Amino acid sequence: MQKIYGRKPVLEALKSDAEIEVIYIAFGQHGDIINQIMSAAKKRGIKITQLATQKYNALTEGQNAQGVVALKSTQRYFELGELIEKSKESALPLLLLLDSIQDTHNLGAILRSAECAGVDGVIITTNQSAPINEIVGKISAGAVSHLRICKVNNLVRTIEDLKKNGFWVVGTHLSGEKNYNQLDYKMPVALVMGNEEKGIRKLVSENCDFIVKIPMRGKIDSLNVSVATGVLLFEILRERSIS
Repeated sequence: MQKIYGRKPVLEALKSDAEIEVIYIAFGQHGDIINQIMSAAKKRGIKITQLATQKYNALTEGQNAQGVVALKSTQRYFELGELIEKSKESALPLLLLLDSIQDTHNLGAILRSAECAGVDGVIITTNQSAPINEIVGKISAGAVSHLRICKVNNLVRTIEDLKKNGFWVVGTHLSGEKNYNQLDYKMPVALVMGNEEKGIRKLVSENCDFIVKIPMRGKIDSLNVSVATGVLLFEILRERSIS
């Protein structure tokens, strides 16, 4: 079982296909979102249990859960082939590949941006990646419940498979050939974002069709990876919206 902490993440999980087993609410909690949670849980036939402070604190283990915790079945991961087929339902598919993102807060923030940008799926590496756990779910504001997520062992082989299925692979690096806003994104895109410290790995970079950069104007040479991901994703949306 996986815990979902926080009012918004729990509400978003209820709106999704997530298999929620039970919802725990601390005594004394009220408000619009609490009412929405109780109404949505009732419609889906999900049990709600109110807990006294001591039991609630023991359940949350010190996490700031805003008075609400849900228990759901383990995160579902899509197979790569299934993810590719689902993405083809979009006129211009957009996939996000994460090369060894290790910080749970970064991963959660990235997934929130990805869901807001309407990506068709997120691909993460099995090794050297942050787990999709309660912290990621809370930081993502529940976005993890709405995303198709795929785990792969070999990102280079995955890129090769995506190319065979018509995707153009766009990597990011400080020494990119073009600025991020100089590329035509009106094509099936697989965007690759790299590790917080090392960026995308050399072999991964060599297999990308394009390498773009976000120009810096200050003294710091790069953005946080979650911020950079948001910049790239919404530039893709902006560029695609221009006729």
